[in-house]
Amino acid sequence: MRLHKTSLSISFLAISALTVPVAFADVIQYGVTVNTSTQNGNYGYIDLQFNPSSLPTQTAFASVTNFSTDGTLDTFGSDPNDGTIGDVTGTLPGTLSFDNLTNLNDYTQGITFGNTISFDLDLSGPAIDTPDPTDFPGGSLFVLDFLNADESGFLFTADPLNDVAAGTVDLNPDGSTTATAFFSDANDDPSVVTFTGPISASVPEPSTTLPLGIGIIALAVFRFRR
Repeated sequence: MRLHKTSLSISFLAISALTVPVAFADVIQYGVTVNTSTQNGNYGYIDLQFNPSSLPTQTAFASVTNFSTDGTLDTFGSDPNDGTIGDVTGTLPGTLSFDNLTNLNDYTQGITFGNTISFDLDLSGPAIDTPDPTDFPGGSLFVLDFLNADESGFLFTADPLNDVAAGTVDLNPDGSTTATAFFSDANDDPSVVTFTGPISASVPEPSTTLPLGIGIIALAVFRFRR
């Protein structure tokens, strides 16, 4: 039985696409939980940053996902103090993405606090896949801050008049990470921030999952045509 040339072409495309090696990118994942009960019912701001060192720094990305709170998060933009600076895309409670290609990458959004906030933090990019501390001796820093209603002071920190974060995650030049939860007040009471992890994972890179998808579709079309 003869096969139509088009069917042969589809079959070749499918086989070629399915045999493309799938490249995987390394991701370091943290779970972040914040006990905001001391501010329950009060209005303030969540402030997230992901910034490079002043030294040469390898490219990296940070994503905030699965954001949840029993408080009330403003619709982004409904408060005139909501805003972004630098390379930030997305809005909470959806996926929020940062890179470290500019000096300051900042996201601020109003919230009426409940008892808890939680989200996942994913760090990825060449700084993790192929760290090069010799050529790139600088790291990157993810910062979790909270501000009061008039943005005159910081919440859940031992130094409310200065920018001392509630919690940070350092992405070190060697590709490792260091999570730090700071004291919640001047009495050195425990931090309100809890980090779970890190967990290292590998995910397929988009540039390699596309040919795989094409291959699956092409095989389905070939089977249908037969």
